[in-house]
Parts: sequence; C-alpha cells; structure tokens
Amino acid sequence: MTVFVTTLRTAAAPWTVVVDEEGVVIASGFDNAAAIVDRLTDRQRAAGVKTVPDLGPVSAAMRDYLAGDADALDAASVAQPGGLFQQEVWQVMRAIPAGQTWSYAELATKAGRPSATRAAGTACARNLVAPFVPCHRVVRSDGSLGGYYYGLDVKRWLLGLESPRAG
Repeated sequence: MTVFVTTLRTAAAPWTVVVDEEGVVIASGFDNAAAIVDRLTDRQRAAGVKTVPDLGPVSAAMRDYLAGDADALDAASVAQPGGLFQQEVWQVMRAIPAGQTWSYAELATKAGRPSATRAAGTACARNLVAPFVPCHRVVRSDGSLGGYYYGLDVKRWLLGLESPRAG
C-alpha cells in the first residue's frame, strides 16, 4: 500500500503530512518529509512513499487551519500505532477545544486514569500525527508549556494560531 506525502510551508516550520491510500493521516509534523517519513513503521515505508503536491481534503483542511479555522483538522481520520491507553489519550486529546489547553493531569483524568499523568505525557510525546491530534494543547499543571517534539517555538506558534478562540 503506497503512502502519500506533502509538505506545506508555514511561518514556524515546514508541515509535512503522510496519508495512506484511503486518505487517513498516518504521520504529520513540523519537519521535512524525510524526517516525518522516518517516523513511519518499516511496513508503511516498505509499501512505497510518493510525494504529491496535494492530499485532497487533508490538504484543504491544512490550508483552512492555517487560515484561521482552528477546527479544520477535526474531521480528518487519523491512525497511529500504540497501546490501548495511548489510543484513549489520543482520542481524548482530539476533544480539547481549539483555543484551550489542558494539563497532563487533566488529560489523564479525562482518559479515565487520573493517576497516569506520566503515561499521558508519554502518549503526547509519541503522537505521530500532530497537530491532527493536538498534543500542543497539553501543558504542565502550572500552565507552563512543558515540551513539544517539534520545539517550543512551534508549540507557541500553534497555540497562537488558535488563540482568538480562547476566552
């Protein structure tokens, strides 16, 4: 099964997205195509990777998001490997409203395991489909940003894109 990749330029960093033949987002992040493709499973890479200028509805959602529609990525289907709790955390993370942030502890609680704050943080760190699964909306309990795989400047930029929704 061939996977398809495209990269959009953003003010913060290149945004690369990989979809499968059904248009499901299987990798996404703020780096060049080679770095994002490297995060795929061996099986996904072995199937063949084709660079394309446009991913249809996924590219349209990306452009809409960058133009200020903070909910534009919500309808995209995503899939990534991970255990049951990670899958639950990623699903709950998609419910964080644009313009808001939740703490790692709040995320763990809403995923059904209030004592699993570190595991919720690990799920954030292992998220392969940012910002479709918006791990940038998760912060420390004291409100500080915490970490972000693509750097805190990108996390700040993403939160800034969504900030008009806050309030």
